[in-house]
Amino acid sequence: MRIDKFLWCIRFYKTRSIATEEIKKNRVSMGTSAVKSSKEVKEGDVIKIRKNQIDYKIKVVQIPKSRIGAKLVSLHIQDVTDKEQYELLKLRKMSQDYYRNKGEGRPTKKDRREMDEYVGNDIDGDFTDWDDFFGEINNETEKED
Repeated sequence: MRIDKFLWCIRFYKTRSIATEEIKKNRVSMGTSAVKSSKEVKEGDVIKIRKNQIDYKIKVVQIPKSRIGAKLVSLHIQDVTDKEQYELLKLRKMSQDYYRNKGEGRPTKKDRREMDEYVGNDIDGDFTDWDDFFGEINNETEKED
């Protein structure tokens, strides 16, 4: 089976054309050399893939006949990626503390909840029943007349 089709079949890439583009960009290799899309994959081959700034290594256990479900992927490949690579990925995700600067559009749902939590605690103690408040004003104005 062609390597671009294989990577698509095991759901490493969403489409076959994306897999082909990544192969053309030399992000997929077998051994020490980069491969072409037409390279045939056999059982026992180790494929190195550069994706999300880490290097994945997968070993081909079986060749699927067609695209397979996500639960069946482990039957066809074996992940032999270094643990250090996954730690790098975890560190990168943790370091991406994304937060909007003031004035960059509407608050997100998370932002709104944080604001409500922050402001909500102060308002709870100062809450006044508006009907009672306006009722007192109306009663005072009626007595003056």
